[in-house]
Amino acid sequence: MLFFRKYHAVAVVITITIMGLSLNNCSQNKSAVANNPGPEKFAGSQACARCHKDIYGQHVQSFHHLTTALANAQTLKGNFDSANNFFFNDHLFIAAEKKQDSFYQTAYLYGAPKLSRPFNIVMGSGKRGQTSIYWFGNYLFQLPLTYFTETNEWTVSPGYSRKADFNRSITSRCLECHSTYFQEITTKSSKADEFSKSNFVLGVECEKCHGPGIEHIAFHEKNPNEKIGHAIVNPAKFSRIQSLDLCRLCHGGALNKTRPSFSFEAGNKLVDYFQEDTAKPVSQIDVHGNQYGMLAASKCFQNSEMTCITCHDAHKNESKQAMQFYVKCETCHKSSSHNICKLTETVKQNFLNANCINCHMPEQASKAIMVIRQGETIPTSAHMRSHYISVYKDISDQILRTKK
Repeated sequence: MLFFRKYHAVAVVITITIMGLSLNNCSQNKSAVANNPGPEKFAGSQACARCHKDIYGQHVQSFHHLTTALANAQTLKGNFDSANNFFFNDHLFIAAEKKQDSFYQTAYLYGAPKLSRPFNIVMGSGKRGQTSIYWFGNYLFQLPLTYFTETNEWTVSPGYSRKADFNRSITSRCLECHSTYFQEITTKSSKADEFSKSNFVLGVECEKCHGPGIEHIAFHEKNPNEKIGHAIVNPAKFSRIQSLDLCRLCHGGALNKTRPSFSFEAGNKLVDYFQEDTAKPVSQIDVHGNQYGMLAASKCFQNSEMTCITCHDAHKNESKQAMQFYVKCETCHKSSSHNICKLTETVKQNFLNANCINCHMPEQASKAIMVIRQGETIPTSAHMRSHYISVYKDISDQILRTKK
């Protein structure tokens, strides 16, 4: 039985008309899609597993792999008990519901269901949270509720602070960073970006960084003794700029594309596909989405040849592995050199090692990823690790206090 509670929270207007004229295309440049690589080039990561079993086994646990997936009982986060419905005011709420073997978000007005849309694709690994999208024809739309990991609850999706509608469209640029490939079929008459419902590769998979693999697999099946990789990209051999450009595609902030989404491939120059973004002071860069911008402002980056893969193994889930990152830091900040932690004389080394990145790359509140919780009007920020490597005295003092 449905029940209601009053919350003096957000004044919400629900948009019932899905295909209205207010489709949100984010801030991207519309362009032709004829240059997209065809779906026939992609083999899928499971095909890679036949020869690269160990790496594949690590990869399927990584946040890259988990960033998009088909929505089902295994991939969805959050509680679908009706007691966890999200109330907007005394007469309107959105329910995250399970109906038989499928999952939906349903809008109820004065207790009557008005609109229900399915969870079709989940976006986000769940480390910070997970939003979801649904198909409506060949369009993709975001659902108004997001699972927020920090508080283990349903919240209003980021950017929905004033209304809970079902017609925020998903763009090809969004999908370019949250998947390996989507075939775009947008035309001049399209109201937003349109996509093939059969030709896509979810997750940031092997072929995102190594290039489409059909030709590579076919060659090595015919030539099993050939040890040199044919028709495949090895990012470990990239120049510094090539390596950084590959990561900047998704971790370089809001880039304005000059060519169709998904036309950039590993090894390409980013400047050939996107407008050069004006460099911002690090104080104006959010911890979400532009890790490259923050890293590039750091002395560690400026005084070395480091790239993202200097510290990260893109194949692995590296969450909660602070000691692993300390080892990476120590390659430059050795006890034999002058640039070591100044606390080594007063604090035990093992404590410093475990908190190296917590002190110098602390988790900070995002201003871009903010959600509204049940019964509140002030948004709550997701916390993400800063990639501006620096001295954060307040943070280090706080960490040192926890030691005592």
